[in-house]
Amino acid sequence: MLFLIIIVFMVASLVVSTRLKNKFKKYSKIALSSNLSGKEIAQLMLADHGIHDVSVTCVPGQLTDHYNPADKTVNLSPEVYNGRSAAAAAVAAHECGHAVQHATAYSFLEFRSAMVPIQNVSARIINIVFMMMFFGAFLLPSIIPFNLAILVIIGCYGVFTLFAFITLPVEFDASKRALAWIQDRNIVNPEEHRMAKDALNTAAQTYVIAALSALVTLLYWVMIYLGGSRD
Repeated sequence: MLFLIIIVFMVASLVVSTRLKNKFKKYSKIALSSNLSGKEIAQLMLADHGIHDVSVTCVPGQLTDHYNPADKTVNLSPEVYNGRSAAAAAVAAHECGHAVQHATAYSFLEFRSAMVPIQNVSARIINIVFMMMFFGAFLLPSIIPFNLAILVIIGCYGVFTLFAFITLPVEFDASKRALAWIQDRNIVNPEEHRMAKDALNTAAQTYVIAALSALVTLLYWVMIYLGGSRD
């Protein structure tokens, strides 16, 4: 059952990821009417929001764009950093949306940031439990009772699920800020705005799938525990 769940969500994630790459490739070929690069758009958005302690950098890879609150950097992939397209504008503004969230102490972003170390610890714990299960049921009971091990797994997946669902408003809000700003600032024309919105909506679907995957997996382990408790 768990294997089937993993396969279903892996396929769904792959489909959405492929769609995102195709749309980004398509929209990257259409020149932006304002002729601004992703770097310039990011710098302009940060300045417009009074943010002067965040730098814009270029990082290798494709779709590796992210905002790092630890060192206050908006990191853009080469296609976005140098790109002058609706896709580049959308991604650059979206990542700056996270910087604006950070600067304004957006509650969901602060909550997610606080959960990062908890999630990291949960990931290490669940890996240890799964390793013990992998090496045989005979090893697990000698260290920790089976039902207790399932409870640990449920607790870890509870953390993963909460983190995944907290990520949703963070990503949706960053896109909302980005789309509003590039429109109000005349960075894009109406057609370019439609393309930017389409690209960001597709990107958001990857986070929705991740959240649903975490929730379904959590429910699976809860059912395993309840089934074992009735035996």
